[in-house]
Amino acid sequence: MNITIIGGGVIGLCSAYYLRKQGYDVTIIERNDITDGCSFGNMGYISPSHFVPLATPGMISQGFKWMMSSSSPFYIQPRLDADLVRWGLAFWRSATAKKMNASIPHLNNLLQLSRRLTKEMHLEMGGAFEFQEKGCWMLYKNEKTGDHEKHLADQATSLGLKTIACTAQQVQEMETTVEVNVAGGVLYADDSHVDPAQLMRALYEVLKANGVKFWLKTNVTGFEKQGDRVTKVLTDKADLDVDELVIANGSWFGPISKLLGIRMLMQPGKGYSMEYDHLKANLLHPSILVDDRVATTPIGDWLRIGGTMEMSGHNDRILPKRVTAIYDAFKKYYPSMQITAPDPEKAWFGYRPVSPDGMPYIGRHGKFQNLIYAGGHAMLGVSAATGTGQIVTELVGHKKTIIPVEAFRPDRF
Repeated sequence: MNITIIGGGVIGLCSAYYLRKQGYDVTIIERNDITDGCSFGNMGYISPSHFVPLATPGMISQGFKWMMSSSSPFYIQPRLDADLVRWGLAFWRSATAKKMNASIPHLNNLLQLSRRLTKEMHLEMGGAFEFQEKGCWMLYKNEKTGDHEKHLADQATSLGLKTIACTAQQVQEMETTVEVNVAGGVLYADDSHVDPAQLMRALYEVLKANGVKFWLKTNVTGFEKQGDRVTKVLTDKADLDVDELVIANGSWFGPISKLLGIRMLMQPGKGYSMEYDHLKANLLHPSILVDDRVATTPIGDWLRIGGTMEMSGHNDRILPKRVTAIYDAFKKYYPSMQITAPDPEKAWFGYRPVSPDGMPYIGRHGKFQNLIYAGGHAMLGVSAATGTGQIVTELVGHKKTIIPVEAFRPDRF
């Protein structure tokens, strides 16, 4: 059976990894060359701790406050865009306690599955990518934030996760190499992290060596359909017959889906990051600086810091205030760290694929019997990639999925 995957990000590559293990012939079509994109410059978290979806009851009111500032953690650029309006209305309807609580067990299942599979993949690939099991801090400077984080830690414990609530002194005792200026923190011991660019390069090389075909720098221009099946992908290079089609092209779900006559609600959430190397002193654990929504990833003497969610469509514009805000937040928490202020023009940015309820789209679409969607993981692409790839393989084989996937149904909106 010929499986065609549109999208060469971490979801597409992990889907190909598990499909090839089952003996399928796999072709990946990618508009770029698998050297950059959201799968490369993100924080590399494998995070069971992120079991709460993006659409939460307080996000609407908080989001309106943040929207007034272009340097805030969450920013929507005001513009007339019908897709954004439809997405926003669906987000508003999804941001209820009832829907959030219904989503949490399913997201937890996917994240814990992916944590296990990523560790297995690391061993299967002979340690071809860095995989560190150090946990991740949720650090806070505000006591009200701390109360919320402790409540989440109790909820995490009920889901089977290991958490350690710490005072400021206890945080400092575990971060012995740098000064930490916080009110306290919660360590999620089950979290791990990778160098995402290293993971992507390792996957690419393994897939090529195992016969997966890559059509790089190739743009999909349309599809041929017969009844309820997609029979051919049309590209600017050549056309490709398909038996099963997997769409895994992240924040570009919308334009590709329109070529199939399908409207998928998806918005690109631009995030920024910057790297520092050869540090004399570095963090020992990754961390989320909760009050400022900034993330850190240390590996050896290398450090990446990043954050923000900017809804401004697909564009190459960098907002300097947002880059500077990430750096300023980091220095508030780690005042003694010797890192220089970033040049905004040199900051990396990528587009997180954000669905209206913060839940990914994974499953067969009702319009075509051989069409599978895999994407919309927002900040959880790397965290959920292996689990998603395993599920895609089971869907292709018409097998019972390892976890229930009804909550991720791609035609739910």
